[in-house]
Order: sequence, then C-alpha cells, then structure tokens
Amino acid sequence: MIIGPADALLVIDPQNDFCEGGALAVAGGAWIMPLINQLAERFDKVIATQDWHTSDQISFASNHPGATPFTEIEVAYGRQMLWPDHCLQGSAGADFHPDVKPTIDRALAVVRKGYNPAVDSYSGFFENDRQTRTGLAGLLRDLGVQRVFLAGLAFDYCVRFTAEDAVREGFEAIVITDASRAIAPDTEAAAHDSFRARGVTEIEAATLLA
Repeated sequence: MIIGPADALLVIDPQNDFCEGGALAVAGGAWIMPLINQLAERFDKVIATQDWHTSDQISFASNHPGATPFTEIEVAYGRQMLWPDHCLQGSAGADFHPDVKPTIDRALAVVRKGYNPAVDSYSGFFENDRQTRTGLAGLLRDLGVQRVFLAGLAFDYCVRFTAEDAVREGFEAIVITDASRAIAPDTEAAAHDSFRARGVTEIEAATLLA
C-alpha cells in the first residue's frame, strides 16, 4: 500500500496510563510503541491524540459514591462507562509513553481531549456528547488529508470511535490492527463488527511496512 501526501497517521492516546503499570492498563499497550514508530516513519503527516482529564471528570468512578469502575451510568448525553482515574492533566500517567517519543517528536499536532469535566471524550473528533468538536477534522482538511490510518490505545474505545468519526467526517479510515490493543474481548469483537458496518478498513502493519 502506497502512502501519499493525502494520507495521515493518527496515533491515538499512546500514554503511560494505558500501558503496563498504568491506571487503566491495556494488555500489550507498551509493546505496540516501537511498531508505531516504524509506521510513523512512512508518513509525512502524523497527529497524536492525548487524554487530558481533570480530577472531577464525570467518567471517573471515584466521583460517583458507591460506583465501581467498568460499570455504566446515565448522564446528560447518554450512557457513560465509568473508569478508574487516569490521564490526569500534568501527571506522569498522562505523559506519552517514552518508547513512542520518536513519533511524538515528529507529530504536526497533539489534539487533547476529555478536558471538559462534564463530558468524556473517546474520539479524536468529537466529545462523547457527539456534538462538541475537537478541531481535528478541520486540521486534517487544512492539511489536505483524505485518508487516515489509525493506531494506538485502546482499539475498542478511542481508536474505534475516532475511526468511525473519521468516516462520518468524510475521510477514508484504515485501522492498523496489530498496532492497537483492546481493553476487553467483547468490546473488541463489537468494534470489528462496527467497522464492517461503517466502512472502516482493517489492515496489519506489514501491509504498510513491506
């Protein structure tokens, strides 16, 4: 597969809290960082996203007495999964994983999301209210991007919703499956099903690195 000037790599939340030892660790999260670096070398346009939460984030179970992580509650914009506290602004957990530093150093921009305490944000394009934009779509259009490739964490949440919103915004979206990792098997399977239904393509990194 040939990468051209209308292509961009979106590196989704490659942060310490989503890697081994982090507050919301995804199994194998740290393992994909060297692969992301290899992929990023093929792209002129690389953009990263970064979870950037305040301590009073609505999606933190600690802010709901009696609630436990990985359960859902009803909020103003619909159902919301509750998570352990993670990626607090300025914390070591919110920092990018050190093994992905070469990619971050090359990134044209870092899009921070989830900093509104009243709304969580999975997608790099929209907060979870599905109305509030992050500005990523406009940035990509200004750069002349038509096709986005996605890698990072976690496959079944932030990668998934970013890919689906990319299609919603008129971009072709391709998820690099082995450069991503999922939180849970059931939500991983749901992401695969949703990608097929919404026109998101899945490939392996070797397709780009060969």
